[in-house]
Amino acid sequence: MNEATRAKLAEVSTATLTTVLFKRGFRNVFLSLSPVGPDAPRMVGPAYTMRTIPAREDLDTLDVFKDPAHPQRKGVEECPPGAVFVIDSRGDARAASAGGILITRLRMRGVAGAVTDGGFRDSPEIGAMGWPAYHATPSAPTNLIHHHCVDLNVPIACAGVGVHPGDIMVGDGEGIVCIPAAIADEVAEEAFEQTVYEDFVQERVGEGHTIRGLYPMTDAANRPIFEAWRKANGR
Repeated sequence: MNEATRAKLAEVSTATLTTVLFKRGFRNVFLSLSPVGPDAPRMVGPAYTMRTIPAREDLDTLDVFKDPAHPQRKGVEECPPGAVFVIDSRGDARAASAGGILITRLRMRGVAGAVTDGGFRDSPEIGAMGWPAYHATPSAPTNLIHHHCVDLNVPIACAGVGVHPGDIMVGDGEGIVCIPAAIADEVAEEAFEQTVYEDFVQERVGEGHTIRGLYPMTDAANRPIFEAWRKANGR
């Protein structure tokens, strides 16, 4: 992805992004999932996806992991650096989507984050890594109990949102926003500008100023005040 776009998206909130996307007609872009660890940095990167279906006992045995072409193992080794590994677990957290060893491998390969609408096992250890990983809830059982991995880098559903390979995933403490790849640059630019303005508004309101005429800016007298603030703060 465009590195200038990545840098701008790293500074904006998922709340701001949902508003910018709503203005463009996109209503279902927010994945309501939680970061495994509270100290992880924000996550930005294009989606690399994995799809699962319900497991079947004759196919999903521990021996399948001996095959390097197993989709889960293959995906962990092939997800590009800077991408986000996004797993469609059908919202089923009865078994884990992955665990600490695979998450560590992704992190060491330079992947930007991991997302599942199920759960991760070894979640205390993952949470202590300081690396962006998102799930619905912790889940200790092995994935083979309920998940059969079938496809890599295909359109998936994750937390009720359609995610296509290459869509830009942005995560913070509230969850994740999926930005269609074709509009990521323009969304990043507008969201960055909105963030700068809202930082100004937050400061003014914190000083006791009314939101009337300020948020939104309908009083032209606020414009030069904002421009002076922006210049003084190097924004």
